[in-house]
Amino acid sequence: MVPQHVEVKGVGVDSKTRCLHYHSERDIIAIKFKCCNTYYPCHLCHEEKVGHEPVRWSREEWDTKAVLCGVCRNELTILQYMNSQSVCPHCQSDFNPGCRNHYHLYFEG
Repeated sequence: MVPQHVEVKGVGVDSKTRCLHYHSERDIIAIKFKCCNTYYPCHLCHEEKVGHEPVRWSREEWDTKAVLCGVCRNELTILQYMNSQSVCPHCQSDFNPGCRNHYHLYFEG
């Protein structure tokens, strides 16, 4: 588990990692960007806050803990997240299933 005080950077980030761009009830994950080793709620927050292009996680790195549940604050490996069926394996909170449409922005296929 990650302590509550772990910072998730972005635009208008709330206590469950929702941001200005994605703020539905299910938008409760943050992704650790490989290039910064920093959690952001989304690619748009990363783009607005830093001055560099994101670096995607390679398939060989999918066992890295790089996804944070905004409800229970547990870190998931990329593979755990991708195989979660949009439900946190620790607290059973629902993740936004539409996020899988953006995997290509964070993770190499």
